[in-house]
Amino acid sequence: MDDTAPKTLEAVEILQLLKLLPHRYPFLLVDRIIDIHGDDACIGIKNVTFNEPQFQGHFPEYPVMPGVFLIEGMAQTAGAVCVYAQTAASKPKVVYFMTIDKAKFRKPVMPGDTIEYHMRKINKRRNMWWYRGEAKVRGALVCEAEVSAMLVMD
Repeated sequence: MDDTAPKTLEAVEILQLLKLLPHRYPFLLVDRIIDIHGDDACIGIKNVTFNEPQFQGHFPEYPVMPGVFLIEGMAQTAGAVCVYAQTAASKPKVVYFMTIDKAKFRKPVMPGDTIEYHMRKINKRRNMWWYRGEAKVRGALVCEAEVSAMLVMD
């Protein structure tokens, strides 16, 4: 197989995500990634449950997913596909979240919702990637932002 060709994969399940990302409960904010097209585009899936610790203190009478968690879920989704797209010989040591731009929160996300993080690469230079993300619940836009990350190699 040509290591320079974009990798296309149907899905990255949770056990593979744990190998791609350093995050763990309660801060792993993506459950699986589907429709992966190399590092160009993908959709991250997050099933929001009432058992998550943020709902104990983030409006307990009206539990709402914190907006910063939606942005972090986008960044984790994009970061995972960037790491996955690297060849085995060039796996990064760490991925740093660099910027958040044009963030907008449209609708609240509640326990019971399934978030889809639609991520599309807008630029790549050397070891830095920029993505445009849209978080959707049942097809409705709930959040959007542009995020960037840097992969640090050994």
